[in-house]
Amino acid sequence: MNSSLILCVDDDPANLALMRACLQESYPLVFARSGADALRAVVKHRPALVLLDVQLPDFDGLAVARRIKADPLTDHIPIIFVSNLSAEYDEQAGFDAGAVDYVSKPVSPALLRARVRTHLSLVHVTALQASQRAAIAMLGEAGHYNDNDTGVHIWRMAAYARILAEAVGWHAEQAEMLNLAAPMHDTGKIGIPHAILKKPGKLDAEEWTVMRTHSRIGHDILRKSDAPLFRLAAEIALNHHEKWDGSGYPNGIAGANIPQSARIVAVADVFDALSMKRPYKDAWPLQRVMTTLHESAGTHLDAELVQAFDRHLPEILAAKAHWDGREASVAACA
Repeated sequence: MNSSLILCVDDDPANLALMRACLQESYPLVFARSGADALRAVVKHRPALVLLDVQLPDFDGLAVARRIKADPLTDHIPIIFVSNLSAEYDEQAGFDAGAVDYVSKPVSPALLRARVRTHLSLVHVTALQASQRAAIAMLGEAGHYNDNDTGVHIWRMAAYARILAEAVGWHAEQAEMLNLAAPMHDTGKIGIPHAILKKPGKLDAEEWTVMRTHSRIGHDILRKSDAPLFRLAAEIALNHHEKWDGSGYPNGIAGANIPQSARIVAVADVFDALSMKRPYKDAWPLQRVMTTLHESAGTHLDAELVQAFDRHLPEILAAKAHWDGREASVAACA
C-alpha cells in the first residue's frame, strides 16, 4: 500500500479536476470515473484512502464500498463519500457500507483537505501501531526462544494481566498497554547462556546467579526507548521477580514499593506457569493452582491482587480457553 496515495472516484470530470486542484500538491493521486474502474484501481494501486462519489454510471458508490470492504486485502482502506446526497438515511447507508466520513457537494477545498489529512493521519497511526505490535511480539518471543513450547503462553499470561489490571481499577487504555508490555517481561533471557536455559535439572547456585541477571538485562534493553509502552515493559522486566515479603530479586524490594504492574504480572505468570503443561511437568489441576496462589498471598504475591484474581476467575478461565485453543492450533501446524 502507498502510504499517502488517494484514489478519487467520480463520473464528472469537473469534480475530479476540483479534487486534483485541492490535493495534488500534497498527495499522489489516481482517478476513476466508474465503479468498475474504481475496483480495478483499488486492486492495482492499493491506495491509502478512497474519495468516492455515491452516484456512478455503472453501479453506485455504496456497492463499490461494500466490495472494497468485503475483500480482506482492501478492507482496511478508509472510504470518504463525496456526494450531493445529504439526507440522514443516505449518510447512514454510506456508513453501513463501510465509509468513515462524508463530504457534501459542492465541495469546500479547505474541508476536503482537512478530512483527508485527518483520515490519512489515522492510517499512519494504525500502521505504526501494527509495527509496534510486531516489535513487541518479536521481543516477547525472543525471551522464550529456547523454551520447549509454542510461545503462546506469553500472550495468555498477558491476557490474564489485562483482566487483573482492570479488576483493580486500571483504565481500559492502561490495561491494554499492560497487555502489550507483559509479553516482554522475560526479554532479558536472550542474554542467558543456552546451557542454563535448557538445563533439564535444577540450577546450581552459580547458575541461578546468572539466571537472575535476566531481569536487569531485559530492563537495560527495554529502557532504551522513551515510549511509554517500553518504559512500562522495562519496569515489569526489572521487577516481576520481586516478592511481596522482600525475598525476590534483583533489588529485594517489598510490598507497595514493587510497581503494581510487576505485581500484576507476577500473579498472572505464576498462574500460567502452574496451569500449563511443560516438558518436565503436567499441568496442575485448577484447585491446586488456586490453592498455591492463596498460600503465596502476602509472602510472594500481593494478597489484594490474588483476591481480585479469584473474583475474576471466570474471565481468566475464558481467556485461558481461548489461548489454549490457539496453542493447540499452533502445535498442530508445527
